[in-house]
Amino acid sequence: MYWAIRISSGHNAGIAMDKVVFLAMSGARENMLAQRAHSNNLANATTNGFKSDLAQARAMQVFGEGHASRVYAQTERPATDLTGGTLIETGRQLDVAIDGEGWIAVQRPDGTQGLTRAGQLQINANGQLVTGSGLRVIGNGDVPIVLPPAGKVDLAVDGSISVLPLGEAATELVLVDQIKMVNPDPKTLFKGTDGLMRTGANEPLLPDLNIKIRSGYLESSNVNAVTELTSILSLSRQYEVQVKMMKTAEENSTAATQILKLS
Repeated sequence: MYWAIRISSGHNAGIAMDKVVFLAMSGARENMLAQRAHSNNLANATTNGFKSDLAQARAMQVFGEGHASRVYAQTERPATDLTGGTLIETGRQLDVAIDGEGWIAVQRPDGTQGLTRAGQLQINANGQLVTGSGLRVIGNGDVPIVLPPAGKVDLAVDGSISVLPLGEAATELVLVDQIKMVNPDPKTLFKGTDGLMRTGANEPLLPDLNIKIRSGYLESSNVNAVTELTSILSLSRQYEVQVKMMKTAEENSTAATQILKLS
């Protein structure tokens, strides 16, 4: 916001910018960004495998004209809480949950790999093993897993997939593929706009054979609904304070203009 002050002595008006407005605007902007993050967390409180986002901002002192007494709010790289959720027993064979640390590799729409903890798997019309959102699960050789028509699908703790082909005896289980599971350094992980985790590396990650899964379970979201709602209310109050600061700056500017008109 800008306020123009006209001096009655006949000189051209100078354009003055009340710096407190920009301080308040930077704070209000960060409040809005934080509100968006916490609202998204709250909306995904019941989404399997969801990891809550952390809104981050830091104070940046401004150096320049006058004494360096002003501090602006600046957004930092968003972070994600990687704490695991609780395991919920479903009894469904294709529901899987990572037991401990690790991620399931899936194929994003652009062909690159993403990481997820959402293990509500299913088989689509093409025989592909996909997540609940339709993303194809990656197997050995970094290719999507395709299952033959089968009467039974069995998932082992190491992610191995065995099927009972239609028309075969119950003892003739066939090993088809293995779910690719990886465990990269948490410091290298970040969440994309599609909700999938990824690293900065362009190459697919190597599988970690030590990761175990539990069939018949799903991992809950790690969102604490009470904490998120409290944060939303607190941020709303902070936003009101920032708006009030901008309003006060406008009133001060109007009063200053009136005084200059009298000179």
